[in-house]
Amino acid sequence: MSVSQEQLDAIALSRAEYELIVRKLDREPNEVELGLFGALWSEHCGYKHSKPLLRLLPTTGAGVQIEAGSENAGVVDVGDGLSVVFKVESHNHPSAVEPYQGAATGVGGIIRDILAMGARPVALLNSLRFGPPDDPRTRRLFEGVVAGISGYGNCVGVPDVGGEVVFDPSYAANPLVNAMCVGILPQGGLVRAAAPPGSTLMLAGAPAGRDGIHGASGLASRTFEDDREMRPTVQVGDPFLEKVLIEACLEIAASGCLEGMQDLGAAGLTSSAIESAHRAGAGLELDVARVPRRESGMTPYEVMLSESQERMLLIVKPGREPEAEAILERWGLHGAVIGLAVEGGAVRIFDGAEPVADAPVSALADAPQYRPGGARPFYFDALQNAPYPPPLDASEAGPLLVRLLGSPNIASRRPIYRRYDHEVQTNTLIKPGAADAAVLRLRGSERAIAVAIDGNGRAAYLDPYAGGARAVAEACRNVAATGAKPLAVTDCLNFGDPQKPEVYYQLEQCVRGIADACAALGVPVVSGNVSLYNETRGEPIHPTPIIGAVGVLARADDRLAAGFAAPGDLVYLLGAPGVRGEEADLAGSEYLAFCLGQVSGRPVIDLNAEARLQALLARLAENRALRSAHDCSDGGLAVAVAESALIGGVGAALDAPVEGRWDAALFGEAASRAIVSLAPGKETEALALAREASVPAAKLGVTGGARLTWRGVLDEPLEALRASWEGGLNAALGRTG
Repeated sequence: MSVSQEQLDAIALSRAEYELIVRKLDREPNEVELGLFGALWSEHCGYKHSKPLLRLLPTTGAGVQIEAGSENAGVVDVGDGLSVVFKVESHNHPSAVEPYQGAATGVGGIIRDILAMGARPVALLNSLRFGPPDDPRTRRLFEGVVAGISGYGNCVGVPDVGGEVVFDPSYAANPLVNAMCVGILPQGGLVRAAAPPGSTLMLAGAPAGRDGIHGASGLASRTFEDDREMRPTVQVGDPFLEKVLIEACLEIAASGCLEGMQDLGAAGLTSSAIESAHRAGAGLELDVARVPRRESGMTPYEVMLSESQERMLLIVKPGREPEAEAILERWGLHGAVIGLAVEGGAVRIFDGAEPVADAPVSALADAPQYRPGGARPFYFDALQNAPYPPPLDASEAGPLLVRLLGSPNIASRRPIYRRYDHEVQTNTLIKPGAADAAVLRLRGSERAIAVAIDGNGRAAYLDPYAGGARAVAEACRNVAATGAKPLAVTDCLNFGDPQKPEVYYQLEQCVRGIADACAALGVPVVSGNVSLYNETRGEPIHPTPIIGAVGVLARADDRLAAGFAAPGDLVYLLGAPGVRGEEADLAGSEYLAFCLGQVSGRPVIDLNAEARLQALLARLAENRALRSAHDCSDGGLAVAVAESALIGGVGAALDAPVEGRWDAALFGEAASRAIVSLAPGKETEALALAREASVPAAKLGVTGGARLTWRGVLDEPLEALRASWEGGLNAALGRTG
């Protein structure tokens, strides 16, 4: 067939890649074959520009049960015969085009990734990025995305227990919607996504439609200029069907009749079937005429590339097809046998008796890889070396704190998480807003898991290496602040066009930062996702590495919340010997951007200090020496103390001397610090453990009262702080409730 550049552009293949396909086939591909290559060689499925870099990440460690990238999600042993299965993925471009369905199907897709491993999904988290909150488009996207997450998650019966939301001009045209799911897997229950020869391929769930065609190869693998033209590529979700599908698939997995299982996500049947065969070194014979469909006249091309949601590929042991079908029927579902895994290395696709495609599985599954040269971004020198504005008069400390608590990037997220069902399944021990991470019970065990998701695009924009490292550190610190020991992480790397040298430099340096942080903290990367081409009309987003972290508490009763628990407790800063502000601490801070209107500086992190702090937090919790713990991050020390007071409903009187630049001391965002409170009788023990861990500790004051005071610095009633903090997000979005 003669292929035009327009046809190649539609599936995001270059002319050189097309010529490579011709060489691999020793002929020109037909339409269906070209569609298969376009999907599997897309950036979204093939990881063409990122796979070489991802090899830099540490992926092994105690408890890691499968090789990272070999399956749908990571699997880590958490003890007592249980494993945690987790992954984060992006649905950025679909959410920009159609925010409700884009976000909803992102939730549905990540749930099925966990389900495909044989695990029961038990928790959802999300990381969201939008443009300025006063922009009407931002408000439309925000409302649609939040509604899509809540609408799907609440109906499917998986609690949404945590997340983060950031507003920044760099995301105005390209919002980020990263969804994370966590599942629990009993020992011996792991299901792999491999189709060995002789196994039967059976589809279960929704029929195929034309929604989502070119979703992987077009929408998710290139920049786009006009979202209206891409709406047909966005899938439509049905959470009630997914709920039934979850239960049916878990029952089938428990029956022992499966060789494997795979969800139909990006590239639909193409990726699920061909990648499963590739893992087993098998070939495939598929008949698209057997694929259930909800629309008439669908071509083989459309059937193979449909990304209709709520579908699973069951890889059934020979002779046990009736057993799988019977379970599906009990749940009101239909199983359609569509083909076989066979010996040899070819995928042969038929439409009834008519052959429509014949290509080597290895050629389809092995996308070309690229490692273009990076170039240090031109803006670095100007921003990293820019002088900071002079500090305001110290009398402004109180009003500035009130204002900063109302920043849309710091204000309470209650207007969002109150729309999510975070208690369904009744495992949520620490709920959204109460701590830096959510804590979930493990039924049948004294243990619990802590889960968090975090990132900072502004820090990565100013220094991508430090930004990647700090993202890992903060996500793990959030987990450690609940008393849990961080075990492993999943990453979602959101960047612009990797073919631009400056963007590729950002990507490579972020990955190196993540790798070094994971090595220092002892947390392997067990799963993840890369989302590239997040730019419109040549303007990329800030490089935004998002990290999801999972940790374990040996005793669920040792969990810590962030709020001050009672009057009379002692407030300490861990990770610094005192309260001293250096100009460098202002780098990339919310105070500098929101209050002073400047984004500049060069964020740094001491990974060894971070590791010591996190180990100390877990040990203090295990010894029950703390009443609360809260990390210092966005907004700095003063905001962290204020949040602990507001969450617990208990004020504090602080008298630690403030040295150096006062605004940097209060609002700078130096890393590797936490605010803790402890009963007076625990002070000696806690300080001894801190000295043993080589973590500096500074006494700030004592809890109590209905005000937050800092001698010589600020004196504000909690009511005023609460009004700004709880009302800030709605005010920024122009909402009245």
